[in-house]
Amino acid sequence: MSVFLARSSGVAIVMAFSAQAALADVTAKDVWSDWKSYMTATGYTVSGTETMSGDTLTISDISMAMPVMEEDTSGTFILPDIKFVENGDGTVNIMLPAEMPMMFKIDGPEGLVSGTVLYSHDGSPMLVSGDADEMTYDYASGLMKIALKDMTVPDADFPKDAIKVSMTLTDVVTKTIMSNADTRTYNQTMTSEALNFDVSVDIPEDDGSGAFKGAMQGVNFTGITTVPNGLESTDMAALLRGGFSAKGTFDFASGNSAINGQDGADTFALDSTSEGGTIAFDMGLDGLTYDVKQNRTETNITSSDLPFPLALSMAEAGFKLTMPVAKSDEEQDFALGLVLRDFDVPEMLWGMVDPTGALPHDPATIALDLAGKAKLAFDFFDPEAMAEVENGEQAPGELHTLTVNSLEISAVGAKLTGTGDFAFNNDDLSTFDGMPAPSGEANLTLAGANTLLDKLIGMGLVSDSDAMGARMMMGMLAVPGDGEDTLTSKIEVSEDGQIKANGQRIK
Repeated sequence: MSVFLARSSGVAIVMAFSAQAALADVTAKDVWSDWKSYMTATGYTVSGTETMSGDTLTISDISMAMPVMEEDTSGTFILPDIKFVENGDGTVNIMLPAEMPMMFKIDGPEGLVSGTVLYSHDGSPMLVSGDADEMTYDYASGLMKIALKDMTVPDADFPKDAIKVSMTLTDVVTKTIMSNADTRTYNQTMTSEALNFDVSVDIPEDDGSGAFKGAMQGVNFTGITTVPNGLESTDMAALLRGGFSAKGTFDFASGNSAINGQDGADTFALDSTSEGGTIAFDMGLDGLTYDVKQNRTETNITSSDLPFPLALSMAEAGFKLTMPVAKSDEEQDFALGLVLRDFDVPEMLWGMVDPTGALPHDPATIALDLAGKAKLAFDFFDPEAMAEVENGEQAPGELHTLTVNSLEISAVGAKLTGTGDFAFNNDDLSTFDGMPAPSGEANLTLAGANTLLDKLIGMGLVSDSDAMGARMMMGMLAVPGDGEDTLTSKIEVSEDGQIKANGQRIK
């Protein structure tokens, strides 16, 4: 069902932002014909009644059916009339109803799921211009809204409209430039003054409810999608092998959100604000990348399980993932990044663990940047291959190199930084008990550790004997650095399995 709902939203957005193209001259019939070609290429079976009257082509009784990715599950959309109006100057206006209900049905092993995706706007036309090789879709609307309505599921305890979802954009301007040669290429831009979203769940039988709502201001999107011609498939692995790719960047100037939930007598609420952020993605046969960043986040949390409200802040939060998606005997790049910079908690919380203020209450930071190369032994988007990996029937692949570009952890006056670079021998699984044998080195610097230990002893949180053990361990693995209360460590792992710390063999 999740895949079908994702595709439901996709159809609505396709209609709204017009990620389709026209064929040859810009005539009404050519535009409609190419819409059908595009949808067919992405797995839909499209039908509709065509009526040409003067300069207007009306498509009625529109049905879009497709097999959904889940086994033994299929889905159907039913759309209202759409009009394609020739303007007499080589351009075409696409007239979508001001309210455009798109009814869907999902027929699967667990029963029938149905509902309506309602797309509404101010009635502005979508203008198509250009020629057969490159066509441009321009659209501007003061208001666009996509909402999920009248959803029903087989579960008798799940009432109709228990889930409500809506998204609204104001002052929207979109442009899509389509090039159609060996592949279809869609170059898109979108700006909006504000994006508002509202998701709610209310199940009285379970005495539970929840809501997630918020807004983003100053919204922008740029993206480019390439779709192979002549490959009609819902198999993402096959589409990628055929040349499918997509990349884009979504950014916003500021945002706010609120989450609340109730389960019987238990309650929870969270609200947050931010000074903007970015979501970037890039997917193709050479891999998948997500890069998410958010600036200056302020969060307030209340809960029936907490004795007092929490107010948290963070200067920067980020996550980056790059991973291979296609089976290959060649090494492929991967990367992982995490940033939680200047994370600050309220003094009220500090007072519970450090009432005398012995520890520095400076904001904490965790930052990690990893990269490497690996061989992937299965197609990530192949459900059968993924199931074999999850069941232990297929090894996921081989790790060949790992580079720690940077590591930073700082809190309560201590700071650990480091870098590292390792290679892995996948033919040697015995030296390190089943793990590919690593070789390489890591360089670490730890500042403020002894001072922190002294303060923890004074607070009674660490005993003298535990602190002595920690200092002995640091003495074995590290040497004094250049600064006060600073330790450095160079950890080396040789190809024959030896481990050295600052030149001294420890294994």
